[in-house]
Amino acid sequence: MDKSRRSTRTPCTHIVITGASSGIGQATAEAFAGRGAKLVLAARDGEALEAVAERCRRAGAEVLTVPLDIADAEAVRQLAQSARDFCGSIDLWFSNVGVGAVGKFVDVPIEAHERTIRSNLIGHMNDAHAVLPIFMAQRHGIFVNMISLGGLTGTPHAAAYGASKFGLRGFSEALRAEMTEWPDIHICDVYPAFVDTPALRHAGNYTGKALTAPPPMLDPRRVAAAIVGLADRPRDSVPLGAPTWFVRFAHPLAPSLLSRIGNLAFGRYFASAERAPVSRGNLFDPPRDNGGIDGGFRKPAPERRRAVLSVGAGVAAGVLLLGLLSARRSFGR
Repeated sequence: MDKSRRSTRTPCTHIVITGASSGIGQATAEAFAGRGAKLVLAARDGEALEAVAERCRRAGAEVLTVPLDIADAEAVRQLAQSARDFCGSIDLWFSNVGVGAVGKFVDVPIEAHERTIRSNLIGHMNDAHAVLPIFMAQRHGIFVNMISLGGLTGTPHAAAYGASKFGLRGFSEALRAEMTEWPDIHICDVYPAFVDTPALRHAGNYTGKALTAPPPMLDPRRVAAAIVGLADRPRDSVPLGAPTWFVRFAHPLAPSLLSRIGNLAFGRYFASAERAPVSRGNLFDPPRDNGGIDGGFRKPAPERRRAVLSVGAGVAAGVLLLGLLSARRSFGR
């Protein structure tokens, strides 16, 4: 059965979003609010969460906020129960929490690696474990897993982040297999490339250098629009951004080469980047600022066009190189 076509059309009006206090989570909350959805928003920072809720209420949405840490399984179970009590049902659950620790693996404290895994992988498993029984009881529901480009290729200088995202990909595939007998329960994965959110500013930084991401960076609202689109047409996998499409093609052909190129690129960047203090970021505590949707990393339009052309040329060269490697392998058999 093609699960991208729901056999029973149920409008998605009751939405739960974890990691809703900034970035993609906030953008998605505001996008659903514009559609008149009833929202349950969760994150660690209650003050920032309430600021997002007020924006959604001004757009006409009914909103419940639940401050919690999704690494706490019991708190997530209570979130699911509160959401069902508030909404009557849950149509879509967006599992969006994501943290990161940037630095060479051996330079990052093991507790920072562990915290990344607990938030990005175990936390999402807590979300699913809490909501899937509700979906099964009501016989419909959409679980949206925020993964990332990091779920498709190795992430040097962010090893635990990549491990968590690879784990999420496997977790989603397992859930989809188990949900086969439930045609109106969908497990959807979203794989954006680099997104311009406060997440990079909030990350644990063990490099001693200022963090940034390569262009082109996605507008968080574009990612939010894709998630809202899943409410109308659920799909197993949603890649976003040219780098994600390139990596999906390139990784099966030359996974080690791709990771080494990434390692060289990050190494060159850190060699010349400005110094910055080592920081645990938001790994163990909520960020000190209220976040907002945008991270402020995107370049002005003229610089962005030049960067896109430069990246495009690099992608084309990479595709050509990988094509040659693939052809060489084929002829060498």
